[in-house]
Amino acid sequence: MGHGMESSHEAVGGILHAFNIHLTKAELAELSVLLFVATYAMILLEKFFHRTIAALVGASLVLVIGVITPEKAWEAIDQNTILLLFGMMNIVTVMGKSGFFHIVAAKAVKLTKGSPTKVLWVFSLLTAVFSAFLDNVTTVLFMAPVMINIAEKLKLNPIPYLIAIVLASNTGGTATLIGDPPNIIIGSIAGKTFNDFLIEVAPYAIIAFILGLIVMHIMMAKGGFLQAKASQEELKEILSGKVDESLLDRKLMKKSVTIFIITIILFIVGHNLGLEPGVIAILMATILALVSGLSPAWILERVEWTTLIFFMGLFMVVGALEVNGVFETAANWLIKEIGNNIHQGILIVGFTSAIISGFVDNIPFTMSMAYVLKGMEAQMGSIMDPLWWSLSLGACLGGNLTLIGASANIVTADIAERNGYKIDFFKFMKYGTPVAIVTVVVALVLFYIEHAIFGGI
Repeated sequence: MGHGMESSHEAVGGILHAFNIHLTKAELAELSVLLFVATYAMILLEKFFHRTIAALVGASLVLVIGVITPEKAWEAIDQNTILLLFGMMNIVTVMGKSGFFHIVAAKAVKLTKGSPTKVLWVFSLLTAVFSAFLDNVTTVLFMAPVMINIAEKLKLNPIPYLIAIVLASNTGGTATLIGDPPNIIIGSIAGKTFNDFLIEVAPYAIIAFILGLIVMHIMMAKGGFLQAKASQEELKEILSGKVDESLLDRKLMKKSVTIFIITIILFIVGHNLGLEPGVIAILMATILALVSGLSPAWILERVEWTTLIFFMGLFMVVGALEVNGVFETAANWLIKEIGNNIHQGILIVGFTSAIISGFVDNIPFTMSMAYVLKGMEAQMGSIMDPLWWSLSLGACLGGNLTLIGASANIVTADIAERNGYKIDFFKFMKYGTPVAIVTVVVALVLFYIEHAIFGGI
């Protein structure tokens, strides 16, 4: 992404400008990296700072020091992501108010007969399938409350189950064009279709999902999280599938679930209508607010503002990296390393994307990489096609590496926090990192074998 690359001085405001300090392009880039690392360190120190405060401090610093202008910082916020989050939070809040999640939880518990192992597998599978056709954030906004509800009913610790759901969501989302933001970006920049993703990426996403779930199962079994804690009497009552009618508002449920289903259909056909998912989410949230009869103040109080503000701050800090050419430098290094060796390129692009996406939200990174690959395509032609797919696999699966690797991770941690459960950075890594390593390595090595040895099947 070339904007802001021309003159280093025009991108400078703040203190640097006030004191007439002229930095070279390289110095601005180094300063941006330094501020990013400082923000990251604060996010890691969760005992002292809430991650939203850390992101706000980072955003304030890049603006006050002047490594990015307020205009560029505002542009760096991915509006589609923010609108999508905001709209879906509204819809899911109203669905929750209607008692819909209580009914889903009761039916699901009946289906799993209250077995923690079945709960893990059935819910992970459901989440992965939803995530392939919905964006991951919508999926976890919907699944996390259900999961907490079930875990509490069965007297299980919800935290590992919530982490399992996020990991399944990120893996399932890898399979399709609309399942994960990096894929939407790759699709639009590379001109790839829904079917291209199904053929090239989906088989590896399915393998990664199964492997990831096996790893998760082993770790949860070791930690003693797969033992049922509810007594026989409690289990009997839970398995009867009865829901307390006082928790339900059937009229509101009909309205909110209908709107939710229409929203999903619009997500799937939206790109043919030229509608971004964020626009659809806002439109449908507005219609639901109109017909629900609930006060807007009541709905807005329940929006996860901390999540939205965290992302806005983080996008600004990452925007400073992008405006000052940090991603471009990384990309040029890649071109030099790969040369004409596409097979080696598969591994370099895939693993680089996975590692970086684990530590930087994968949207701005994928965008920068996609423009670089587009430039390579101009020089090399369709021979470099596999690199698009290794970028998709790396960026999507790498999101499981840490708590801030993907949007869905943060959203789930916030929902957990609202319900009194703390998923901190290191608790997430305990499960996410091993799953990410196994899935990324296996998916990329298999993809490499397919192309390097069988010449692409």
